[in-house]
Amino acid sequence: MESYLFEATVHNADGVDGTAYVEGKDKLSVTVSSPTSGEPGTNPEELFGLALTTCLNATIQSLLKARGLDNRSKVTAKVQLRREDSGIGYYFQIYIYASIEGLSLDQADSIVQSADKRCPVAKLTQHAPTIDLKTVPYEE
Repeated sequence: MESYLFEATVHNADGVDGTAYVEGKDKLSVTVSSPTSGEPGTNPEELFGLALTTCLNATIQSLLKARGLDNRSKVTAKVQLRREDSGIGYYFQIYIYASIEGLSLDQADSIVQSADKRCPVAKLTQHAPTIDLKTVPYEE
C-alpha cells in the first residue's frame, strides 16, 4: 500500500439538499443546496472552485518560494454549471485567472503553467476541454 501525507474522509448522504461534512478534529460541516434552487447553502461548483483556487495558489506560492521569491499571487476561478448539448446531463465550464505580483506576464505564466502541472487538484482537470487557465496582470 502506498503511503500518503494526508487523508480526509468526507460524507454526503443528501445530495444537494442537506449537509456534507468532513470527519475529524475541526468537523467542518456545510449546508448544501442546488445552485439553481435559491436555497441557502453551498454547492459543488463553489466547493470545487475553492479547492482548485486554494491548491493552485498554494502550488504557485511553493514554486515562488523555491525560487527565492516572496511575490504575492492570486487565483480566481469562475465555475459555470452548463447543460450538455444533448440536453441530458451537465458539466462544469471553468475559467481560471492566475496572477503574480511584480513579474512580467511571461515570467508569471511560466510559474503558473508549472503549478498547473504539479497541483493535485489541477491534475484532476488536466486536458479537460472545459478548463481555461489564463495568466493575467496582478491587481490589488
